[in-house]
Amino acid sequence: MDNSRMLGRTGIRVNELALGCEHLQGKEESLVRDVVARALEKGVDFLDVFMSEPNVRTYIGHALSGCRKQVKLQGHIGSVWADGQYAVQREADVCRRNFDDLLTRLNTDYIDIGFIHNLDDPKDWEAFIASPTMAYVAELKKQGVLHSVGLSSHNPVTALAAVNSGLIDVLMFSVNPLYDLLPPEQEIWSYYVDKPDFSGLAGIRPERQSLYRACEANGVAITVMKALAAGFLLTTERSPYGAAMTVPQCLHYALSRPAVAAVMLGMQTVREVDEAFAYYTASEEEKDFVPVLMHREQGTLDGRCMYCNHCLPCPAHIDIAEVNKYLDLCELDGVPAATLQEHYLSLPATAADCLNCRACEKRCPFGVKVTTRMARAKAAFGR
Repeated sequence: MDNSRMLGRTGIRVNELALGCEHLQGKEESLVRDVVARALEKGVDFLDVFMSEPNVRTYIGHALSGCRKQVKLQGHIGSVWADGQYAVQREADVCRRNFDDLLTRLNTDYIDIGFIHNLDDPKDWEAFIASPTMAYVAELKKQGVLHSVGLSSHNPVTALAAVNSGLIDVLMFSVNPLYDLLPPEQEIWSYYVDKPDFSGLAGIRPERQSLYRACEANGVAITVMKALAAGFLLTTERSPYGAAMTVPQCLHYALSRPAVAAVMLGMQTVREVDEAFAYYTASEEEKDFVPVLMHREQGTLDGRCMYCNHCLPCPAHIDIAEVNKYLDLCELDGVPAATLQEHYLSLPATAADCLNCRACEKRCPFGVKVTTRMARAKAAFGR
């Protein structure tokens, strides 16, 4: 069975299930090697490496030794490592140093799709395309260091402007039903006599409809992030639908959206790789996501942390995503705070170190009230 798709107008074909390497950060090199090896064994030939942390870049480079030409890479320009933390940077010289570091650590002299990293505000996009860093991106493409240019964004308005500009070939974008579908008060299923049709663009928010149509019209491929909504869709307790989706259902939803070429799934163990590839042995009934979407308890993920750490850097060096994970385990999953406390307190900085500067809230693409959550974490775990 051919599970590959064309990556829009790039002329590149990739397996529709790809490896998003974000959650390999902080893991031992042996685990990184094992996960990458199993993914390649299963047919993965496409990886996203946005992380700026040096070790994970090096470990992935080692894991790809001898097979670089068999895989395609998404590498990001603007994702930097500064003062021991991930940060987003637009200054050309800083971006150049960190991108050179990526090439060196991955032991490659080219990146298949070079992504302008994490641009959400439409004003920032307009400023970026006139900047020296955009000129640097164009220079890299002219030199053949980048084979294509992409953009990662969480904002459909910004993404649409980029797609219509003709300057990008690939868009990395968050795709799942909780982001796509119309708000709960607009009961889209009431328009159907029998089973709702969620294929194509049916029931999707207008701004996202426009984006999907533009991607199709311009030959811009979408590579999907957040297909599982950071796991919120996978349990009844966390899902705003009041019902859990399975991994095959989430994958099927994303892969059935217009212009989608691949899902960058954050597989962080060999077991998760195997679970993801069970998609290909699942029946059509097992892939069917409509029964979950019909639940009357439909809600949103507004204000929920997606654990992406795009809120960093933190002046107090708090790993905000980790603190939020422990808080959600306590508040959403019912794990007693005492059970989590030892692990939580082992973090180099905890919620008690929060300076209430709110810089993180300005950066968060998901509207998380970080300082409020830090206060709740401090109350739950003692500091």
